[in-house]
Amino acid sequence: MIRPLTHAPIGRTLLHFSLPLWGGYVLQSLNTSVNAFWIGHHLGEAALSAAVHANNLLFVLIALVFGISQATNLLVARAVGANRWSLARRITGTSASLFLGASLIMATLGWPLATPLLHILGAEPATAALAVDYLRVLFLALPPMLLLIFVAAVLRGTGDSRTPFLVLLAVALGDAALNPLFIFGTGPLPGMGMAGSALATLVANSVGLLGLLAWLRRQKMPLWIGWHQRRHLWPVPALLRCLLVKGLPMGLQMLVVSLSLVLMLSLVNAHDAQTSAAYSAALQLWAYVQMPAIAVASACSTIAAQNLGAGHWSRVARTARAGVAFQLLLTGVCAALILAFERPVLALFLPEGSAALEPARHINRIVLGSFMLLGVSNVLAGVVRSTGAVLVPLAIMVAALWCVRLPLAWALQPLLGIDALWWSFPLSALASMLLSLAYYRWGSWRQARMLDAATASH
Repeated sequence: MIRPLTHAPIGRTLLHFSLPLWGGYVLQSLNTSVNAFWIGHHLGEAALSAAVHANNLLFVLIALVFGISQATNLLVARAVGANRWSLARRITGTSASLFLGASLIMATLGWPLATPLLHILGAEPATAALAVDYLRVLFLALPPMLLLIFVAAVLRGTGDSRTPFLVLLAVALGDAALNPLFIFGTGPLPGMGMAGSALATLVANSVGLLGLLAWLRRQKMPLWIGWHQRRHLWPVPALLRCLLVKGLPMGLQMLVVSLSLVLMLSLVNAHDAQTSAAYSAALQLWAYVQMPAIAVASACSTIAAQNLGAGHWSRVARTARAGVAFQLLLTGVCAALILAFERPVLALFLPEGSAALEPARHINRIVLGSFMLLGVSNVLAGVVRSTGAVLVPLAIMVAALWCVRLPLAWALQPLLGIDALWWSFPLSALASMLLSLAYYRWGSWRQARMLDAATASH
């Protein structure tokens, strides 16, 4: 359903658009946890380790493509905001061809390359042997998974975040229900072990994609590309270049964050096992605390893009202000709730009577508030990216994580001891927020362009 984001009150629009996004992120995390539960509790630690290695590899591929989906979202939103549906269809067609081509190449190459890729990741021989079939089936699941990401990006660009959430809910429920059936088997269906978990992902995403496409066709969505509109599927070189040039830096940002977490974990693991357990437990909660800011930032990006297309610069500024306030409220409430109930919540991730519980509480008291600062940076980055300015937000993230957080975590240990690791989070978040505020206030992002004038005018 098309929902213009260019006239309704900013606050209400932001609330209605961001809540389904937030719910989608929660669903994805819960779905990953459910899959890990079935594999870890019923197939053993070696199987869980194998799944982690395979999922890490898949994350790298999806992260890069996810950046292109964000570029698709912004381009579609700009065209819809300008009421230029012909351009929006060409963007949709070019992006569809790119996603389909990339996913088919990944699926085709992934099958023979699964074993060498696991060895490159450093998987133990026993782990690699368990993971190879699981990874091969996951590669086969890439086309429906990536095409679902693409369709969701297009729908959000038109102002509809509710439909992607409902589809994601159906896919998550289907995946969770099929996991035990395919892992252990039932009746005439044989048990397939780890490969069964990946097959559940393949089936759930395929059914979800087909169901969504059938529904969109029946609803006669304006951006639907059927047989008579198939000419739009031929890639437009300028649009293809824009999707890659603008999308890859946004995908790279996800990899920068993930790699910094891996290096931070290596610094933590240099201490005792109790510290590692405490950090790992706290880390599980931080993912949920950051979700509101990520959802609000994504919503602000789409809302700003539609309003830029319509020429409503004043609404872009109001979107940024409302997004920062909304994010501070939601992230603050999440952090406060965790601090209020941190003992029982942390106990979910630690053995009963674990000595790591108190260190985990100490870590949370230092770190949790920093996600409010980091959320300000995320929201402002979302707004400035709507103009096509994607490199500076990436540079700010690299500076905050690689020039502030990681160096301080290492250099301050002689002065602060192990607390240097935890204080590096608020200090880097503060640096990220200040740099983002400075760029938003004085930077040249308002002069950036998603498309060159010639392409945009056709």
